[in-house]
Amino acid sequence: MQYSNKSQKILVLFFVLLLGFGIFLAVMFYTAVHERDIPSIYSEENAKAQRGTIISADGFRIATTQKLYKAVVNTRNIDPDKEELFVQLFSIYSGIDPKEIRQRLHTRRGSVTLSYHIGPKEAMYLKTLAFELRKLKVFIEYELPNHQRVLQGLNIIESGEAREYPYQTLLAPLIGYPRKMEEDGYTRIYGIKGLEKFFDEELNPQQNKSQRAMRDVNGYLILNKQSSIKAQINGFNLKLNIPIALQARTEAITDRIKEQLKADEIMAVVMESKSGKILTLASSNRFDPSHIRKNDYPALNTNAIEYSFEPGSVIKPIIFSLLLDRHLINPYDMVNGHNGRYKLGRKVIVDEHPFSLISAEDVIVHSSNIGIAQLAQKLNGNEFTEGLSRFGFTHFSGADLPYEKRGSIPSSAQLNNYLYKAITSYGYGMRANSMQILKAYNVFNNGGRIVNPMVVDSLIDDNGRAMPMQVQEPIQVITPATAQRMKQILIKTVNVGTGVGAKTPGIEVGGKTGTAHIAKNGQYVNSYHTSFVGFANDDKHTYTIGITVINPRTVYFASITAVPVFKAIVDMMVEEHYLKPDPRAVAAAAAEAPHAPLH
Repeated sequence: MQYSNKSQKILVLFFVLLLGFGIFLAVMFYTAVHERDIPSIYSEENAKAQRGTIISADGFRIATTQKLYKAVVNTRNIDPDKEELFVQLFSIYSGIDPKEIRQRLHTRRGSVTLSYHIGPKEAMYLKTLAFELRKLKVFIEYELPNHQRVLQGLNIIESGEAREYPYQTLLAPLIGYPRKMEEDGYTRIYGIKGLEKFFDEELNPQQNKSQRAMRDVNGYLILNKQSSIKAQINGFNLKLNIPIALQARTEAITDRIKEQLKADEIMAVVMESKSGKILTLASSNRFDPSHIRKNDYPALNTNAIEYSFEPGSVIKPIIFSLLLDRHLINPYDMVNGHNGRYKLGRKVIVDEHPFSLISAEDVIVHSSNIGIAQLAQKLNGNEFTEGLSRFGFTHFSGADLPYEKRGSIPSSAQLNNYLYKAITSYGYGMRANSMQILKAYNVFNNGGRIVNPMVVDSLIDDNGRAMPMQVQEPIQVITPATAQRMKQILIKTVNVGTGVGAKTPGIEVGGKTGTAHIAKNGQYVNSYHTSFVGFANDDKHTYTIGITVINPRTVYFASITAVPVFKAIVDMMVEEHYLKPDPRAVAAAAAEAPHAPLH
């Protein structure tokens, strides 16, 4: 009987063990074939690459990119008794007005975005605040319909990027401006105008950071052959040829004289004659790219290349150099001035200052329309158009900026007509932009060679490696001898002619004035474009400088509108040590100057 009971107990134990083993196998099978929420053995790291920075020649950051964050809170998680505490603390950490925070909290029940524009510094503070708010039990759990309890709190999430312009209106509109676009919930920046547009592809992020690899027990990535790694490659930085101090002082000059002249706009460009590097490109009409207002719209264009006009008398030296280069004239040839009034066909050409006889070179020095109209007849239509084309007037200037309007010239057939020749010779019947004119004049100060103007010096990658911009080889437009002769004529124009106001002791200065009527609705009106284009050199440095004044209202002659801007810039460049006057010439000029009467 005892043996039988013992056998039964052993049998029961056996079945219990067998059942337990069966349950164990079933659980193992279920676990193997069903998905499980277990920690991954892989870890991922991702980061968004950023748009490149625009840097001045002297190292100042003109346009930068800042990451943006958004602050999201679930209103159901905020303890009603501590809502005001949340509002006040969030306001202190974010800088947002408490009234605005309360308003957003009550727009809806559930997840609410309190701000989309939180900077990195504020985001760091708010992440700390989120932790402190949990400790203060500002957040409470709430229950879902499925009885799951949720506690989300305050979340700070990377949401995009913003473009910042620390110097506000400086270098506008050259820098241009961007626009924002949403890409998979992330705000990206794209250029619309200026350098932001022209170099948009280079500035844009090249590759986001992405790493996927196995992790160790501490959660660190184990990088091996099985890892998937993409390095973060930010956009290239742009290094400009423009130093910030020179640009700022030039802008101040254009602002001051624009106010004096009541002009629509004044543009000033300074270029290194040999290299083509643009050292300043300034406009009196500027805007803050971060805060564009409706009344800024007229200032959004870089008018040095986007605005074309009939240039007037600044074209005369170009035509004169074509005649010299072809040996069609001699500077000392005498030209009939017709006492300031010359009838050519049905058109009467007049000079502001009448001459009976005038030397060919003095046609330029004293800006005689009658003289250049007669000299221009020596060129045939093909020679005329081919010459203007060589000086760049039928091409884009080559400046690294978008949306250039290159202007126009009459056809060869038209320029076979004596009237077209005459009108075009003193800058009517054709159009050009300020940069094209500057580039053409630079030929006289560069041994007869033409170079492209360059705003950007180089692209710089994440490793600090600089890639200089590709520079076009100079092209010989006129002979060095012709260029030198033209240079002397333009110096004479400053010393005794229409550009006398630009004279600067100890500096080699030459240039030419231009005043032209503005045409509206097919008729010329009493509004003007005035210009002065020339050069300023010392023993070691050569610069070509172009000034354009649009619609000055107090006075309109270039000699008293554009020339003073040129002169002020040259004086400023001396102060900034871009130019060093010859001390002997300065002393001689001082000795010749009339002395003030003694009192």
